[in-house]
Amino acid sequence: MNIALIGCGGVGKSFIKLLQEKEQYLINQGVDISLKYVIGSKGGVYNPQEIDKKDLLDFMASEKDITKYSKGGVNKLSIDDIIDNKDVDMLIELTPTNKETGEPGMTHITKALDNGISVVTGNKGPIMLAYKRLKAIAKANSAQLAIGCTTGGALPSINAGIMDLAGSRILSIEGVLNGTTNFIIQEMETKGIDYKEALRTAQSLGIAEADPSLDVEGWDTAMKMLILVNVLMEEDKTLKDVKVSGITGITQQDIRKAAADGKKLKLIGKAVKNEEGLDMHVLLEEISPDHPLYGVDGKNKGVRYISDDLGELTITGGASGTRAAAASILRDVINIYKGYRFV
Repeated sequence: MNIALIGCGGVGKSFIKLLQEKEQYLINQGVDISLKYVIGSKGGVYNPQEIDKKDLLDFMASEKDITKYSKGGVNKLSIDDIIDNKDVDMLIELTPTNKETGEPGMTHITKALDNGISVVTGNKGPIMLAYKRLKAIAKANSAQLAIGCTTGGALPSINAGIMDLAGSRILSIEGVLNGTTNFIIQEMETKGIDYKEALRTAQSLGIAEADPSLDVEGWDTAMKMLILVNVLMEEDKTLKDVKVSGITGITQQDIRKAAADGKKLKLIGKAVKNEEGLDMHVLLEEISPDHPLYGVDGKNKGVRYISDDLGELTITGGASGTRAAAASILRDVINIYKGYRFV
């Protein structure tokens, strides 16, 4: 399988490293993956035979501008070159999420699928805004669209919903889906520090971004919930349908009050079908020890499904991190390689 990577940030680099480290293991498993393109914001690297992953990683360790790479660095390289050259089977799309337009990922994914190139992505924007349309394009062009990384990274929330709840009607989805906020809350619980200090700790460890607003204001959780709802409940909702709040107002008084009642605070995303339709919200909630998400601490995440016939299914774990996210991308790549159909 020949692949192209667009998006060379932390997850993209971790994905290249995983391919390099696991190359022999994958070959032993009968999985042959050849990386031909790595494209960043200013150009990229193209080798029609195959990019030497270890050599490229060594280069990137000391040089941020990959267009300067002597073995295929190109100032102008884009999705259009991938389409024109007709030499890849799959696009890995890892550009940053844009919750308003989904760009540039929307264009990348649409063009790839239009040309029969399967897509694996961790980019929430295009999937949140246009999953049904993108799925239809994939089907029409005999391509696959895998989105496991978009709803929790290593946590197999979307894939479990698609595969393990197949045939059942999902009545509710509830999740701790943002490892950054979960880590901040646990720091406040265990160290007795305030929100700002816990956030600084998360930033110093690379768990929180320099601008953490998408995480701490609840939008990351809302986007993940929206994808789960639209894909698994076959809805067509938007962010306007989700009541969203975050953790920026959390205090030690809140932490102590919950602890005194034997509870923990969690940023919970929830979607519940009722007589009026579908209620969706993201709220900081107190949960009891008997709640299945009570033990989801630190960078870990969890999701709980309730269905009509298969009952309740809870999945926990999937700690946040670039390597874990990259591993979830590789998981989808391998499953498509082995013939699994996501659409």
